[in-house]
Amino acid sequence: MDFYQLDTDAQVERLEQLARRALTTWELEADNLDLIKYRENAVFKLATTNGTAYALRIHRAGYHSDDALRSELLWMAAVEDHGVHVPKLVATARGEPFVSMVMDNPRETRQVDIFEWVDGQQLGSVEDGVSDPTAIATTYDTIGSLAAQLHNQATGWELPPGFTRHAWDAEGLAGEKPFWGPFWKLEQLTDGQRELMVTAREQVYEDLKTYGENPENKDRYSMIHADFVAENLMVDGDMVRLIDFDDAGFGWHLFELATAVYFEMEQDYYPAAWEAMVAGYRRHRDLPDSQLEHMPLFFLARGFTYLGWAHTRQETETAKELAPMLIEKACGLAEQYLRS
Repeated sequence: MDFYQLDTDAQVERLEQLARRALTTWELEADNLDLIKYRENAVFKLATTNGTAYALRIHRAGYHSDDALRSELLWMAAVEDHGVHVPKLVATARGEPFVSMVMDNPRETRQVDIFEWVDGQQLGSVEDGVSDPTAIATTYDTIGSLAAQLHNQATGWELPPGFTRHAWDAEGLAGEKPFWGPFWKLEQLTDGQRELMVTAREQVYEDLKTYGENPENKDRYSMIHADFVAENLMVDGDMVRLIDFDDAGFGWHLFELATAVYFEMEQDYYPAAWEAMVAGYRRHRDLPDSQLEHMPLFFLARGFTYLGWAHTRQETETAKELAPMLIEKACGLAEQYLRS
């Protein structure tokens, strides 16, 4: 039986059982274990018997190799050293960054890691947008500022030996085997929409190759967070922390910016959000107008990835619910791009 053939309650029950077994590796005892997020990974808030709180993360099976996960955690530590605040990893009792556990019925291996609990409030969510629409300028100025600081760190960082992550490059976004799956095969696409996606993919692939081969863009490709949205920024007073590096990989900086506002583009406040994000970014890193002319390319490439996400996760309720909206948006962007 496939894990996702189980109903949601049964999935959560097995994930909680796995979480409680994993705690022995950290020599922790749970006083309370609450599921707080279940989309790609399952994230539990762990309250221990000594009163300390942690975030326990169970990864989606097969998404990252052990080497790739280890690399993610290494980059997070380097980012923190650079001054961009992220959750602090809690090593196991043996000093390992994570543990791999075997889940029973169905039998599959899951990686589990633990971080110190991060207090605060998310700046927003994918479903509901930014948490405070009256603070758009502040919110997106913060997003732009942190994104630039992250890119400064990444472009100046010497990769450790054995470092490996996926790539959000031309192949990873619009090649024959995109990282998040063949988006043009999404079942809910009509024949006309599928034809549009195939045509757009060919054009985007060529345009991404051209952009990437331009020497002027060499320093605009590095490790990126790749999910730099409001819900992944936790604010606690003056402290802002960037969370959820699960999608982090090598990619273009403009793809990062496209991700940050992709789901805000139809909102009335979008022009103000975009202006604030660019201003925040430019305080820390060069971003000429000539670069911003390429944004339609990266918006469409981001749209491709979300269709691929829905295709490869079609067994999940979240993908089923979001697919119609994702299709409409990506097709609209594709039509605009091909007309330009």
